[in-house]
Amino acid sequence: MLQLDFSSFPEIETSRLLLRRITKRDAPEILFLRSSNEVMQYIDRERAKSLGDAQDYINKIDAGIQNNDGIMWAITFLNKPGKLIGYIGYWRIVKEHYRAEIGYMLHPDYWRQGITKEALIVLADYAFNNMKLHSIEANVNPSNAASASLLESIGFVKEAYFKEDYYFNGAFHDTLIYSLLQKNLLRK
Repeated sequence: MLQLDFSSFPEIETSRLLLRRITKRDAPEILFLRSSNEVMQYIDRERAKSLGDAQDYINKIDAGIQNNDGIMWAITFLNKPGKLIGYIGYWRIVKEHYRAEIGYMLHPDYWRQGITKEALIVLADYAFNNMKLHSIEANVNPSNAASASLLESIGFVKEAYFKEDYYFNGAFHDTLIYSLLQKNLLRK
């Protein structure tokens, strides 16, 4: 079974990004992301309403790291590491199957600049080489063509389409499941 230890949190650099641990000082940016109708358009979760809600979310991230159940990074620029512009990470880690779900969110001012793709590629490498995952899963709203296209651009393949498989806000919703194996990762 997969053994994980996130006690020494890894900072990861790319050519222009620093992926670092999310801290309490990131609460205002987390609040913006998790309360923005534009950002949350395809994410069927309750919207954050206060800094307290954002702090609760950060506490949930910290608990996942402490329990080795999940790991989430702040997406920042190397030259501005204090300013969170998004986040990305793994949760729903199924240790007996060496599989985890990846999720990400980015401030709309930075959309369509290749930032999420850059972070996805380096975190896929991290998952396969450091976490020793066999596969990575992404759960996508079928209406989110941009996210589906992004995943496909680095080698994710559509694995399943679930019809009305979850209930949120008074309605049933569909889900697309994508997966990535190490041998299929495209690094460009």
